[in-house]
Amino acid sequence: MSHAEIPTIADKRPAYVAYAAHALHDGFTDLMYVLLPLFQAEFGLAYAQTGLLRSIYAGGMALFQVPSGHLAGRFGNRTILAAGTALAACGYLVAGFGNGFVALVLALFVLGLGLSTQHPIGSELVAETYQGAASRKALGTYNFAGDIGKMVFPAAIALLLLFLSWRGAALSVGVFGLFAATAIFVALAPTNHHAAQHLHADAQKPDRHPATAIASRVNFFTLLSIGVIDSATRMGFLTFLPFLLQAKGASVQSIGFALTLVFAGGALGKFVCGHLGARIGTIATVFLTEGLTAACVLLLIPLPLIAAFVLLPILGIMLNGTSSVLYGSVPELVGPAERRRAFAIFYTGTIGAGAVSPLIYGLFSDALGIPSMMGIIAGVVLLTLPLAWKLRSAWPRATAAEAALP
Repeated sequence: MSHAEIPTIADKRPAYVAYAAHALHDGFTDLMYVLLPLFQAEFGLAYAQTGLLRSIYAGGMALFQVPSGHLAGRFGNRTILAAGTALAACGYLVAGFGNGFVALVLALFVLGLGLSTQHPIGSELVAETYQGAASRKALGTYNFAGDIGKMVFPAAIALLLLFLSWRGAALSVGVFGLFAATAIFVALAPTNHHAAQHLHADAQKPDRHPATAIASRVNFFTLLSIGVIDSATRMGFLTFLPFLLQAKGASVQSIGFALTLVFAGGALGKFVCGHLGARIGTIATVFLTEGLTAACVLLLIPLPLIAAFVLLPILGIMLNGTSSVLYGSVPELVGPAERRRAFAIFYTGTIGAGAVSPLIYGLFSDALGIPSMMGIIAGVVLLTLPLAWKLRSAWPRATAAEAALP
């Protein structure tokens, strides 16, 4: 990026809003892990049914990633992101005011629809603001911001549950979300200079050779396959981690604290793995994080509660570190004109996998028990390694660490 292309403070505003929106939306998503055991207790659900609840709102998120990108192209990022945030808030309001399991299902689907708007729009806002190597670092910051929300919101909902019922806590989250939607709409006022600057920058970039474009698509879908497996195992693990901890004697507040530890580790993992990826390479980082994720999940199963709390931040680093490297690599594998659609497809695949996996792992949990299901998750994580090896050609300047891989 030349000196003339360095974003000013005003130009950076869309990226800052994207960071805040990511923290909010990821927080809205992951505080649900604290509520799932309460839903199970109130409605007498099996593990598969509890996993289905997780799948309902994650499925809504996955199905509407691409439509959200199209709507943003037609009505503007500002309008759709603010409207999606308000819709997600309404999901929590419906859950709080609703009466019965059917109302809860409806509320979770509405929540998922609202949350579907953030990823394709937020990623595009960041990628539009920064170019080249700065874009990858900024996307790493964007992913890190999401983990801040994952730390704060589960802890906040666990604190609220000391004073309120889960319905009262859901209503509080919904009201907060409506205020946040208004703030997003106000903050994303049009910045014509910013838009014109990046339209000009994109116009200067030559079209890629057809053979390069084909190779790029193959590499993109290989990256997507890694992301799908990574997301499916991560969401399956997080959905049933509260039940594993519950079996070790954890209370609702302890579970909220445990999730905060995981997400705190995840936030650190986004930061550490982003720098690690720049130092030793994307592929070597994936090998390291996914291998250690499998080892930590297996180790967590027999540990007593206190020891599990000690391990959870370390597991969080590995569990979330891979995703930062994957998301940050998307702009390097597609052209500027394909960026928003590529992000939408990538998030559709990863969130869709995260939507389906809790139901599948819930069936395994009902049949085999939570500990055996966790062992299966550890095995599935390792399927990312041969795919990562295949992706080496996407980065021809392999580092010495990557070249040393078997």
